[in-house]
Amino acid sequence: MTTIYLSLGSNLGDRDGYLRAARQALAIVLTDIKESSVYETEPQYITDQPEFLNQVISGRTVLSPQELLKTLQQIQTKVGRQEPKVRFGPREIDIDILSYGDLILVEDHLEIPHPRIAERLFVLEPLKEIAPDWICPKTGESVKVMLTRLKEEQLI
Repeated sequence: MTTIYLSLGSNLGDRDGYLRAARQALAIVLTDIKESSVYETEPQYITDQPEFLNQVISGRTVLSPQELLKTLQQIQTKVGRQEPKVRFGPREIDIDILSYGDLILVEDHLEIPHPRIAERLFVLEPLKEIAPDWICPKTGESVKVMLTRLKEEQLI
């Protein structure tokens, strides 16, 4: 069993409902689930879109990273995700793999840990809530260090 961290987000339609449906589907494939609070956040990258609801969850899985990715894509479709028209655009539900144990993996359609963790307040705040001492296997930095640096950069 491997501990994983996932980021959930929604900014279209019944945002709460999409997150709830995703959590229910994830409960079928994960054990020992922990959930952060749900945060309402401003969109990043493309700002002309509705605000997001974001959450981080952790759990344990026997699935390989590739099997997990496929399962998450199936869950997103089942929950009601339509393919976004643009990258970083609005979406009904988005589930990203943030980490998979201590694995560092770079493949065409899968990079673990998630390459943009350190630049996303909407990931770091909820991640800190459930795993304040988590260390990114790629950078060796803790959630607290990444969060402090990001907040300082935003003040500059």
